[in-house]
Amino acid sequence: MKQVIQNLKDGTTALHDVPVPLVRPGHLLIRSCYSVVSKGTEKMLVDFGKANLLNKARQQPDKVRQVLQKLKSDGLVPTLQSVQAKLNQPLSLGYCNVGEVVEVGTGVDGYAMGDFVVSNGPHAEYVCVPKHLCAKVPDGVALEDAAFTVLGSIGLQGLRLAQPTLGETFVVTGLGLIGLITVQLLAAHGCHVIAIDYDAERLAMAASLGARTVSLSAGEDPLQVANAVTLGRGVDGVILTASTASNEPIHQAAQMCRKRGRIILVGVSGLALSRADFYEKELTFQVSCSYGPGRYDANYEERGQDYPFGYVRWTAQRNFTAILEMMRAGKLIVQSLISHRYPIAEGQQAYELLRHNAPSLGIMLVYDTLNEFSEKKTETLLPLQASLPTMSPRSKGSLPVVGLIGAGHFTNQVLLPAIQSSGASLRMIASQGGVHGVHVGKKFGFAMTTTDASLVMQDANINTVFITTRHHSHAHFVKEAILVGKHVFVEKPLCITREQMIELSQLPTSAQQLLMIGFNRRFAPQVVRMKQLLATQQAPLLMVMTVNAGQLPADHWTKDAAVGGGRIIGEACHFIDLLRHLAGSPIQAVTASSLATGNSQFDEDHVTMTINFQNGSMGTIHYFANGHKAFPKERLEVFVDGKALVLDNFRKLRGLGWKTFRKMNLWSQDKGHQGCVRAFIDSIATGSIESPIPRDEIFEVTAASFDIAEQIREQQQKKGAKS
Repeated sequence: MKQVIQNLKDGTTALHDVPVPLVRPGHLLIRSCYSVVSKGTEKMLVDFGKANLLNKARQQPDKVRQVLQKLKSDGLVPTLQSVQAKLNQPLSLGYCNVGEVVEVGTGVDGYAMGDFVVSNGPHAEYVCVPKHLCAKVPDGVALEDAAFTVLGSIGLQGLRLAQPTLGETFVVTGLGLIGLITVQLLAAHGCHVIAIDYDAERLAMAASLGARTVSLSAGEDPLQVANAVTLGRGVDGVILTASTASNEPIHQAAQMCRKRGRIILVGVSGLALSRADFYEKELTFQVSCSYGPGRYDANYEERGQDYPFGYVRWTAQRNFTAILEMMRAGKLIVQSLISHRYPIAEGQQAYELLRHNAPSLGIMLVYDTLNEFSEKKTETLLPLQASLPTMSPRSKGSLPVVGLIGAGHFTNQVLLPAIQSSGASLRMIASQGGVHGVHVGKKFGFAMTTTDASLVMQDANINTVFITTRHHSHAHFVKEAILVGKHVFVEKPLCITREQMIELSQLPTSAQQLLMIGFNRRFAPQVVRMKQLLATQQAPLLMVMTVNAGQLPADHWTKDAAVGGGRIIGEACHFIDLLRHLAGSPIQAVTASSLATGNSQFDEDHVTMTINFQNGSMGTIHYFANGHKAFPKERLEVFVDGKALVLDNFRKLRGLGWKTFRKMNLWSQDKGHQGCVRAFIDSIATGSIESPIPRDEIFEVTAASFDIAEQIREQQQKKGAKS
């Protein structure tokens, strides 16, 4: 299928061939009919992409601070690689779509194939959208009109915050698409509207909608007009829908308002507020968030949890429905807002208009809806090379042919460079949405890309599968790969439930079939050196691992036990494995305690774990999220027989009391990712029957992480019951 993609690094926008996405649980798969280019938002993205690196940094000072912090902790090379990887990621443009439902995901009620719906899907022939970001198009609303629904909902959410009442006077500053829709919505509320802009044509449109206009290009004074219209009392509120870096619109809005007036920012503006402007009049200022409550809430969007109607009357989806009803009733007219129409095949021309600042307003992309969906189903697989190579059967002692499932940032930046440098053949990459699969697949030379991971398992040429998806899918893909006889490399964790672990441990495997997990830290060069030094010691080890993990948002997917498994199972397993490796002995017992108070169950952000090994060694892992960023993210101390080893952030290793070793410092951080992948590939290439991490240790460490997580959760449940 065709999709509009922007390169964030240089701002170039192009039409790409992308595999059709598969429908996901809680989602609808929609064949697009129309989508609207949002001139304000999308031009801002184009301009940002065209900016040089210095100007990009000026626009995002928070990101600059993150880069400087990473530079301190990780070194120059990893920091530059991370920045380049972020800038090279493809960006799907568009969020105003209308089309026909062609597949309904599990867990979705109220929709059927053939329904026409609006959504915030991108500019693509097929889009997969969460059910709460869709709404049915009612009879009597033209599909082309319905494509403006999401834009209209942005304006409507601004009104909901402003709470206009019949007879009040409101100002709309900025007459783009959202501004002109806002003028109509205010008029429908029975408000007097003053519309401000520089563009004569847009001002004329606002006047035709009943607004009193103010032309800034003609030198008209908004304050004078506002005073004249309100007899000197001031307007009741101002809705800012312009996009500008200037602070003047806010200052001007404050001057125009009456005492206790309301100012709502829907667009973009400088926010250097003057206290004097707001103090004397006790003005209210609020920033509007997109289409309404639920937007950017993972529980609402991805997990399908609706807000109770009685408590949150207007969610994003309900705002969609309200806009569609306004269109059906003839109170919101959008046809006059369309300035250009392009078939999707010529969609790049729309962005040429934006790039050259050519006069335009609503730019409509029109899709070919004549072809049946069944005819395009094969497009879930997309060749990336002119001719696909025929792979010869792989025998013992040959390099692997790789199929990779997952195309996220870690895969792109860390894992694939390691796989590529190993000399393995890269045959197929699968990604959920398709866009990143195309981008990463072309970058690293894969033969083909797909949105259907089952095709990786079915391809007889592929003998090795790498799994880098979200944690809840690991067990499923590992099981599938094992059952079809492929070697498996899975990023941690192996799985997220004990039941999954038991099932995987009982699966039959052939003698040469390797199972590997991405416990990379044991392959870091400094850890390899530590292991060599410790191998000369007979006494038990005492180890202290301090992980300055940092805070994650409460709704981050890794903290969701059903998706990420939580931070212990999902990340702390790394450090359990590292201590297990250095101890060189099976885990005998684990204990854990948490800082949680009982107010927040299953808080795994502040945990201390103690691990006892059969050879008498003992390790403590402090996994904390409340530390300072300047402290090393990972610090390991090992004490043995009057000697010590101290590893800071996989850059600096010091030896104390060792006759032949003092230090081993690296120019840049090396956590062992390349060594981990190389060891796995070499094992396949040499026909080894032993994985670089013994199978028993993989399951042993996985079981220990479950034991620790369960202890923490039981403790917190008891604390919660007592409180």
